[in-house]
Amino acid sequence: MNTHFHAIIPAGGSGTRLWPLSRRATPKFLHDVLGLGRSLIQATWDRVAPIVGEDRVWVVTGENHFDQVAEQLPHIARGQIIAEPSPKDSAAAIGLAAMLIAREDPDAIVGSFSADHSITNVDEFRLVIDQAVAAAETGDIVTIGIMPRNPATAYGYIETGDLLGLDGAPTARRALAFAEKPEASTARQYVNSGRYRWNAGMFIAKASSLLDILAEEDPALYSGLARIAEAWDTPDHDEVLSAVWPGLEKRAIDYVVAEPAAAAGRVIVIPGDFGWDDVGDFDSVARLRQPVPGEPRGVIS
Repeated sequence: MNTHFHAIIPAGGSGTRLWPLSRRATPKFLHDVLGLGRSLIQATWDRVAPIVGEDRVWVVTGENHFDQVAEQLPHIARGQIIAEPSPKDSAAAIGLAAMLIAREDPDAIVGSFSADHSITNVDEFRLVIDQAVAAAETGDIVTIGIMPRNPATAYGYIETGDLLGLDGAPTARRALAFAEKPEASTARQYVNSGRYRWNAGMFIAKASSLLDILAEEDPALYSGLARIAEAWDTPDHDEVLSAVWPGLEKRAIDYVVAEPAAAAGRVIVIPGDFGWDDVGDFDSVARLRQPVPGEPRGVIS
């Protein structure tokens, strides 16, 4: 176990594609969508806590979901549940968490793992993350590229290059470019080429490296988050948060950090084939959900 590795679990969004199961007040990550006896965020905790240690798991969620997250994850310190006043997308969520972690651990490596995804082969997932942590020691941004099962148009893609020959990360490749969700014909070309992987939004990096890129690519967002982080454990917390947070731009970490880093040759891809799914619609739920005793077929209680 790398004692400087911290997991960030972004737990936001309303999951409207799974309405009425997932609503703004109770988004899908709080539900046992897959019939496993654990909600999606609990299953995420179960995957990452053994890798990083329970004291190095951080959750970023909305203020309205703070108590529900704390109830579902009783082993996490309440100080490591970061409450957002309003949704500002992943750059603000992950950036703020990385700043708070770096204050406590300047040598931190951080990994972001969505609260509402599914992974069926946890052992393989952990092996892939071990490689990602080793690759992050280079100072580059590392992402997990999911081996595509089909030419999906619901996901972005990552074009991969040559093997890098890194110690501890034998499957690591250079990321050449990130591609937006494609048309069906383009998706088929991507998959047939063998060079493209699905972008699952999992990023692993030294906190310092991630924050350096954030500062360079979006100085306004960086400075706003820095003001909030500086006041986090002080009597000025509420005043600074309410003054600064509403003015932060909503941007995804992919656009602010990953894509500029890839253009500069600073992103590494670790291929992953561990049964990942974003549980984005009812087709995914039907495919993944386990039978629940007493529950009629086709009904999610």
